[in-house]
Amino acid sequence: MTQAAFNRRVSQWIPALEWIRNYQRGDLRGDLIAGITVTMMLIPQAMSYAMLAGLPPYIGLYASVMPLLVYALFGTSRQLAVGPVAMVALLVSSGVGALAPIGSEQYIAMAILLALMVGVIQFLMGAFRLGFVTNFMSHPVISGFTSAAALIIGFSQLKHLVGLPLPRTENIAETLWLTLTQVNAMDPIALAIGVGGIVLLLGLKRISSLLPGAMIAVAIATLVVWGFNLDETAGVSIVGQVPAGFPEFSIPTLSWTSIVSLLPIALTISIVGFIESIAVAKKIASEKRYEIDANKELVGLGLANIVGSMFKAMPVAGGFGRTAVNRNAGANTGLAAVITAVLIGVALVFLTPLFYYIPNAILASVIMVAVFGLIDVHEVKHLWKVKRDDLGLLIFTFVATLALGVKYGIFLSVGLSMVWFVIKTTRPHYAVLGKLPETDQYRNVKRHELAETTPNVLALRFDAQFYYGNVSFLKDTVKREEARMVSPLKALVLDASAVNQLDSSADTALHELLRDYRIRNVDLFFSHVKGPVMEVMKRSGFVQSLGEDHFFLTTDEAVQAARAYANG
Repeated sequence: MTQAAFNRRVSQWIPALEWIRNYQRGDLRGDLIAGITVTMMLIPQAMSYAMLAGLPPYIGLYASVMPLLVYALFGTSRQLAVGPVAMVALLVSSGVGALAPIGSEQYIAMAILLALMVGVIQFLMGAFRLGFVTNFMSHPVISGFTSAAALIIGFSQLKHLVGLPLPRTENIAETLWLTLTQVNAMDPIALAIGVGGIVLLLGLKRISSLLPGAMIAVAIATLVVWGFNLDETAGVSIVGQVPAGFPEFSIPTLSWTSIVSLLPIALTISIVGFIESIAVAKKIASEKRYEIDANKELVGLGLANIVGSMFKAMPVAGGFGRTAVNRNAGANTGLAAVITAVLIGVALVFLTPLFYYIPNAILASVIMVAVFGLIDVHEVKHLWKVKRDDLGLLIFTFVATLALGVKYGIFLSVGLSMVWFVIKTTRPHYAVLGKLPETDQYRNVKRHELAETTPNVLALRFDAQFYYGNVSFLKDTVKREEARMVSPLKALVLDASAVNQLDSSADTALHELLRDYRIRNVDLFFSHVKGPVMEVMKRSGFVQSLGEDHFFLTTDEAVQAARAYANG
């Protein structure tokens, strides 16, 4: 094996080698600024999302070091900002919270084991090249689920914002009712900190998306609590002691019972985390003109979670907001993520005393501002204009997720996407074709009023593959359109330009159609049959039974032959 071939093979396994070998001095400034900027954003976010997951805030910081370093080496995106994210944090809380008391040692151990399981699942999906499975998740369904989950996440932080001991629930109505019935018991100082934080974050965001709004808000709130001693004099809830130093390497506690119990939520987080990551990674890669490999992304995210779990990290994924900030700040390569990880590692070793007085209310405001930005109102407006069937799917998923909760909502979303995909393929679009005057072109008669049909001849185009799932639809459509004809059917022309595959069930249906038509003295003609479809027809004997002279390159030629037969 030559050195060049060896280098290519190694680069396939470690994508970072490509940007490391070709690193330009001019990229350093952007990577350095982006690394520092994301650090200032990630520290408060990581602590907030750990709290959202029901974990101690330092677990979020642990999840912001090793996973970032590993992904920088094995991921294919140069701008994706990996770390704790709101959606995954809520799924951790929803899944693990049903198995162990939130905040207990058992809960923390299971959350870390969950990170290992998520990593193994994602790695295996990448190794077996299963990245394509996310293509079955329709965008409207994802949008509906994400918007509903954002509301659930946001309202779950209301207890920290108002200083009330509200029960942990995904029922928004229950949360609001309990809050309204305890208005007099609200902590006015916590409410002032939380609402002030939201106003400040929104204001800073309007000024510039590059400003580290979360860090600024957290710093101001922390100084206020520390300066006025509000944790003691007013009872303001704070983060408290954060263990100094970096966690030691240790393999998560493995328990067969825990693994079986966590498997459904691990599968869910694996898919949701990957979808969130690949969506933003592909968008930015398209802008930067480079390619994202979905399977390598799975491997990179999987290894990030596996290694992270061995340093007491919660499950991680790529975040929308942080990735956008990373790109806007000038990130050119994975070095930006390395810089972020190193700076957070330094903060863990030397700066943990500064985290003691951070009020939980300000962390809640950071979460609320971040997740409410995920509510996709634009998609609703877009689908209302473009595709109202898809809007119905979005609304159904949104309502169902709010009613059933995040864990069941995501399963419903996946199932609904699959069902909708099957429905679309089993009931494909079709068109009755007519000839445009003074041309040899055939178009859908419903869309072209001037398109002329031929007496006794029915020309149809099905815009999908022929397979067992739509065989009945094909037969029923032919019968229905024949019944609508003014003159009796004598010849059927099938335009196969959109048919890429033909399975055995569809081929059998064509044999049956041909047999029935010959009994009725109706002939059958084809146009635009593609090579792979023609090969199946030849192997099954259909071409020989029908006759090769019944296949044409154009629809016009096929209709002329059908007209000649009908008039003969």
